[in-house]
Amino acid sequence: MNKLVSAVALGAMLGLAACHSAGPDARPPLTGARIGGPFTLTDQDGHPFSSASLKGRYPIIYFGYTFCPDVCPTDMQVLAKGLKQLEQEDPVRAAKVQPIFITVDPARDTPPVLKTFVRAFSPRLIGLTGSEAQIAAVAKDYAAPFSKQAPTKGATGYLMQHSTAAILFGPDGQPIALVPVDADAAQVAATLKQWVR
Repeated sequence: MNKLVSAVALGAMLGLAACHSAGPDARPPLTGARIGGPFTLTDQDGHPFSSASLKGRYPIIYFGYTFCPDVCPTDMQVLAKGLKQLEQEDPVRAAKVQPIFITVDPARDTPPVLKTFVRAFSPRLIGLTGSEAQIAAVAKDYAAPFSKQAPTKGATGYLMQHSTAAILFGPDGQPIALVPVDADAAQVAATLKQWVR
């Protein structure tokens, strides 16, 4: 799968991360980053879902699509395993975390399709979809660029290029840190342990 990562946005996030130590009193790496904002989308059960319902929790926001042939399923598997590890080590802290998968392919990712996808990874994972305009607006606010690719000759479908950053937000809606879903479950759990209070 081709990935599209905004060099400016991701570079800024990683640059912020490099400026902070990892001590217990360290400032979160994404402090001050202009990422996030309110939204209302549709969940995997077809119900309206407002970001306001996340107040007081630590959401992990990831943009992808269910027809993704490799990266999205792998990232969701690592995220789910990392969260499960945290549940075993510190269930109180883990209960504050809410993983969210927002599709960048609303034409195909209807609520029933999303429901099958998210349930394959974790009963706690929430899948969100919406109109193309809604998804574009939320993706812009969350620094998650994406684009639809023209089908290759002989292909039966199309691919989406998209960013693959999983971002942890605080209970006040402010960005905290990147969650290393491209690494392994232990690093995911360690990151959550460090920043979820």
